[in-house]
Parts: sequence; structure tokens; C-alpha cells
Amino acid sequence: MTYDAIVIGSGISGGLAAKELCEQGLKTLVLERGRIVEHLVDYPTMHDDPWDMELREALTPEEQTKHYKGIRTGFIGKSTEHFWANDQENPYTETKPFLWVRAHQMGGRSLLWGKQTYRWSDLDFEANARDGHGVDWPIRYKDIESWYTYVEKFAGISGEALGLPHLPDSHFLPPMELNCVERHVKSRIESQFSGRHMIIGRVAHLTQPLNGRGQCQYRNRCSRGCPYGAYFSSNAVTLPAAQATGNLTIRPYSIAQSIIYDEAQGKATGVRIIDAETSEVLEYHARVIFCNASALSSTQILMQSTSGRFPNGLGNDSGELGHNLMDHTYRVGAVGRVDGFDGEYYSGRRPNGIYIPRYWNLDEATRSDKFVRGFGYQGAGSRGGVQAAANREGFGADFKDAILKPGPWEFFITGFAECLPYHENQVTLNPDLKDKWGQPTLSIDCEFKENELAMNRQIREDAVEMLEQAGLKDVEGFDKKHEPGYGIHEMGTARMGRDPKTSVLNGNNQVHAVKNVYVTDGACMTSSSCVNPSLTYMALSARAAHHAVSELKKFNL
Repeated sequence: MTYDAIVIGSGISGGLAAKELCEQGLKTLVLERGRIVEHLVDYPTMHDDPWDMELREALTPEEQTKHYKGIRTGFIGKSTEHFWANDQENPYTETKPFLWVRAHQMGGRSLLWGKQTYRWSDLDFEANARDGHGVDWPIRYKDIESWYTYVEKFAGISGEALGLPHLPDSHFLPPMELNCVERHVKSRIESQFSGRHMIIGRVAHLTQPLNGRGQCQYRNRCSRGCPYGAYFSSNAVTLPAAQATGNLTIRPYSIAQSIIYDEAQGKATGVRIIDAETSEVLEYHARVIFCNASALSSTQILMQSTSGRFPNGLGNDSGELGHNLMDHTYRVGAVGRVDGFDGEYYSGRRPNGIYIPRYWNLDEATRSDKFVRGFGYQGAGSRGGVQAAANREGFGADFKDAILKPGPWEFFITGFAECLPYHENQVTLNPDLKDKWGQPTLSIDCEFKENELAMNRQIREDAVEMLEQAGLKDVEGFDKKHEPGYGIHEMGTARMGRDPKTSVLNGNNQVHAVKNVYVTDGACMTSSSCVNPSLTYMALSARAAHHAVSELKKFNL
């Protein structure tokens, strides 16, 4: 069958691309590798309490084997297991340790993400040109500033304005509140350390109703699927909007095997898929194709899309396809006890924490001679509860009274540091290891290098110093020394750039040599910044979709 547009993938960027294409009048086919997940209908654990699950949050041995890679995150439990990909059916090779976390269903990881949403600035878009790592971005902040606003107004981002040039303010809904300990730590850090700020996280959670969606109920069960549509997901927000146009078709169980290239026309004409249920090979055709399968999956599809013109993968004239893989460093920081607030608590389970924006290498006054780029912190203050009583000895009335009293206050921060775009950090096709459907898999060869490790050392050192200066007790620094992938912010491998000789995509997210193929997920990223990337994917996707429609109307695609 033939459509105006095909979108591969229905996650954060794919859902947004589908919405924009459909609303612009294009008959759009979304190819989803996994099953249909309907908002509300397919959230089986959204109201469950721990005691409703036979093993509480524990997985059975069989389920642990099914998720033998992803389980390393610590995020996969009984209440969310059904949303995570089957690692046995979808293997990959770790040439160097790398955790690749996937979610194969309608909505993808938009059902599971942390929802932290921050704009990039020209400090990020100019970084490669300024310090010589990687290639220059073909865009600047002014090129997507209006698109940030466009998607923020639709998605709903809560937060507070700071007026920092290196962390531009979004179009905000009212912010969530800091608790008493967080307010205390904020005041101490900001008074003790000039140029450092601590704010409530900027998140894609509604703090007031928007476009028929309910506001956050502070249940903190987001990864089970939100029945109120309070956080941004493809299932609750973009795909219903696309469906309302009458222009959307979603085909589940559709593994995109390759993009079909017509050498006579010099353009792509469609997508070849494998039906995940029947293994039948089918072809669908369209005038424009958006690749949004997630960073590494999109690159794998491009690598498998070979032809006489592109023997090494569609659009791979530069040889950069598969290279420059990035992720953020993670789980390094400090934790400590906070005294003096024993009579205070907080209500609800706020699905958000604090954020400390980057403060190194902003200008000459903050320049470090230890590393380039920078990092920010996320964290939270909280009180221990009855969980501490699980292994406590005792019985009777005194015991019952004791375990119902809140435990001590703690506060922690963990850093996210930018990873440089190293050419040698790469993925390649591995024909010797096949997936369930007989397709080659990926080998991932990626590591953090000295610059990232130097930032991690600074993250730990600064975290300890800030918490001690804030008056916390028993402060402990930590560094889990995780390999890339734990941040679940994998980026790069089909980067944007100004020169077709050194990049895969142009400034409009088009494959340089195949202008009717757009890539707007994490694969397109030229550098990684130190903030969560999803908002930037969304802005780029909306921008590219409108560009594609404009080019189609001009008969340029």
C-alpha cells in the first residue's frame, strides 16, 4: 500500500512526527515493532498496590532471564515488566560493556521515561565548534527556539523560570513544590556557592489540566501508564491527536528491515518490514519517510538499507553512520542525612526531584583545566518510612508505634555529565548473531573516556562539598562506575552536520543524499549536552515534519 508518509517508530519523536504530519493533511502510516498499547485499556497495573502482586515487585526467574540485559538498570519490576523489550528475542553484543534498554510497543519508552525536560542553549549547539570535538552543529538555538515553545505548549511542561542563558526557560505550567528539606538545602547551596542554583525539576507533568488531560495526582506510578494522561506519552497525547485527524494508520508487529531506495529516482520509495507474528516480508510505500525507531535501531535500519548506490548503508557517504555514540554518565554523586526537620513531612509521592544546572565551563571565570563541557545534578530530599521496619525485631504496641514513625530525612544528588562524540564509539552490524527473525544484530563498542571520568570525579567531589556546606551529616560520596547506557540517553550514530563528507544528516534532519528520508530521534544528535535530550528530539521532530510538508508542496521530495 502507498501513503503520503511513513513513520518508523511510535515513541517520543515518532509520535510527535506522526501528529504533525497527520495534522498537516498527510495520510501517515506508523510502523510499530511491537504490540498496540491503548491509553487506559492496556495499563494493567496502573492501580495496583505492592500487595496486589504475588511477588510484590520481584520478577520470576523466567522473567529475569527474559530481561537479562535490561534488569541491570534496576528499573524493571513486576508492575512494568510488560513494557520492556524481550532481551532473548532481541540480543546484541557488548564489545565493551553497554546497556541498551528497549521498549517494543506502541509508545515505546515514552511510557517509561523520566520526563525531565530541558532546553538546550547555544552553549550546547556551539560546543563542538568551540572546543574542536566532533563536527559543528548545522543549527543554533534560534533555529529551534520557536519549536521548543510549540511542543511545550502542547505537551505541558511544569517548572520555574531562572533566566539563565545556558539553560533557557521553557513555556511553563506552574512548578511543583520543593519540600522543606529541599528548600533548606537550596538556600544553603545558593548562599555558599556563587553561580549555583537549585530548582524543582522541569518535567512533562501537568500541574493543571490541559487539552482534556488531567493533572498529576502525585501517585508516582508513572511507568505503569498514567490513567489521567498527566505525563507526556505518545499513547496519551500525540497518537490520539494524530488519530483524531482521520489520517493515521498504525501497523503493529512491524519490524522495519530496511528503507527501499530507487536509484533511478534518487530517493527512497518505502519501507520493507518483517511481520513479527508471521515473519512475512512486506513493503509499504510513501513519498516521505521518518526514521524514529530510537537512536541505535534507526541506525541499524539505515545500515541494513543497502543498494548499489549505498553499499554501506543508506546515506552513508561519509562513513560516519554508526559512529559517535554518546550517553550521559550517571549514578555518581553524594548522599547525607538532614537533621532538624523531625516534625515535618510531605504529602503525596511527587514524581519529580530537584535540578542543579551546569556551572562549570560557562565562561572564562568558570573554566576548568581538568575537563571540557560540564554536568548538572538531579536529586531529592525524602524521609524513610515503614520500609525500614521490614527486618526490625520486635512485637507489641511499642513496636507498632515505632514502625509507624517516619525515619530520618535524607538528601542526595547524582550527576549527569556530557559525553564527547568520539568516532571510535560505534555500533556495527553483526551477521553472526541473529535475532528471533533471523536478522543481524548490533555490536556495540563504546566507553567513557578520560574527559567523562574527570567530570565524574568532579561531580563526586562537588557533591560532597555542597552537601557538607549545606549542613548535612554523614555525607558519603558515591560513584557506581557504570558503563554507558545506564542513563538511557543514547545519542548519535547518524549525526547532523554541515558537510556531507563528515555527517549523515543536514540541518533539517534530512539524509544528505536522500532528501525524503528524515531522522529525528536520538540518532541525529551531534553532541550530547548534559541535560535530558527528549525535549530537543520533540522540537526537532516538529520542525522537520513541517519542513517535509513544505517541501512536498513544492515538489522537492
